[in-house]
Amino acid sequence: MSKLKYFLIAGLLRVAGSLSLATAQRLGRMVGWLLWKLPTQPRDVTATNLSICLPELTPAERAELLKASLASTGMTMFEVPLMWEWPVDKCLDLVKDTQGLELLDEAMADGSGLILLAPHLGNWELTGLFFSSRYKMAALYSPPNVPELEDYMIRVRGRLGSELVRGDRRGLAKLAALLREGGVAGILPDQSPRGAGNAFAPFFGMEVKTMTLVAKLMQRTGAKVLMTYTERLNNAEGFRLVVREAEPNLGSKDPVQASTAMNQSIEHCIRKIPAQYQWEYKRLRHRPPGEINPYNPDRVC
Repeated sequence: MSKLKYFLIAGLLRVAGSLSLATAQRLGRMVGWLLWKLPTQPRDVTATNLSICLPELTPAERAELLKASLASTGMTMFEVPLMWEWPVDKCLDLVKDTQGLELLDEAMADGSGLILLAPHLGNWELTGLFFSSRYKMAALYSPPNVPELEDYMIRVRGRLGSELVRGDRRGLAKLAALLREGGVAGILPDQSPRGAGNAFAPFFGMEVKTMTLVAKLMQRTGAKVLMTYTERLNNAEGFRLVVREAEPNLGSKDPVQASTAMNQSIEHCIRKIPAQYQWEYKRLRHRPPGEINPYNPDRVC
């Protein structure tokens, strides 16, 4: 059954990967409209996250953002097969504009390694391809829910030579070694961490479990850190790749201070293009013990 599931999913990815960007985004918007129109979990989670994280918006503004966010989620779903199946050059041609690339040259001028933090904002698969085409790079990843897809995912994401490493002791040792050599490490920083490497820090005003890995890597290797994301342009015109500075205390030895700085850095990016953030992810579910789970008010953490 597992092999059958793999061939079915891989086949669907290849079919979707044959689409044009305009067609993929059009289909994605249709899926997003269904997620918005029907009583779906992504709609409920997105609505909860927006009400907590962006309370300054009026109800009408949040309703509009909810719809736009689910449309963006649908487009991302259909863009991923393009990034995995299209030739690399064709993918890179979608980057029509860049901002802040000079920050990378400045950060690495003295031979330091660089940690690129890429939240689930815009098209993060294209972000990874862009930087792996320019630097010796490794990226932290979580294995897919379908184990048979792991080899496929590693192959397509690493076709420019970048290495994908798991978040275990061996994988983190590889990241540290690469950074000491002046390489680049890519990390998706807005996921709920597993294991003991975490601290509770505010994310849009709510205390949530946050990874401390980035600060530890900075302390161990002397690496610097920058934020990055790839913004979707209108009318299937392509994408804009953005690099931004992170908050200065991200490398602090105080885990709460470091985690707070990282969450603030992520927030600054999200507020630039809030409709393109992955709001349907339950980022706020791991709170300090005794606090209410915002997605299930009958339960405490």
